[in-house]
Amino acid sequence: MISFLSSLNNRNINLLCGLICVASLLIAKFYFEDYLGLEPCYLCITQRAFIAMAGLLFFIWSIHDPKRLGARIYALLALAATSAGAYFSLKQLYLQSLPEEQVPQCGPPVDYLFETFSNFEVIAMLLRGDGNCAKIQWEFLSITMPGWVLLIFIILIAATILNLTKIK
Repeated sequence: MISFLSSLNNRNINLLCGLICVASLLIAKFYFEDYLGLEPCYLCITQRAFIAMAGLLFFIWSIHDPKRLGARIYALLALAATSAGAYFSLKQLYLQSLPEEQVPQCGPPVDYLFETFSNFEVIAMLLRGDGNCAKIQWEFLSITMPGWVLLIFIILIAATILNLTKIK
């Protein structure tokens, strides 16, 4: 994978990363939510927000294709978004590893949060997570969903670092 990415120019790496983000969001929505009927928890929604933010940054970076300072700024913003997303994936993996008696209480559905609370309060609740985030709804090869999302964030982080090394 790294050798393939090394052969690409910065613009193509960013475009590929943006496409990975879009594909991740589409799979989450249409396969996991609509087809399998899985409801996203607070931390899942938070991770999706960071994937969307990263994807938007990668697409803008690809279109703009700045040199030196501009490219470094995009890279730092992309690293911030992907690292934050990776943090919330790790947080969900931590909640999933807790014994049942230590899992936090479950909160209300997300729709109710947006109807009842201010946006600032909703964001704080989404970032905190709840007991629903500890529930393992799906796994593949013994890796739960936040584990796979973490892998996506790690790939995006590696691609961004590779991009940083190519900036001239």
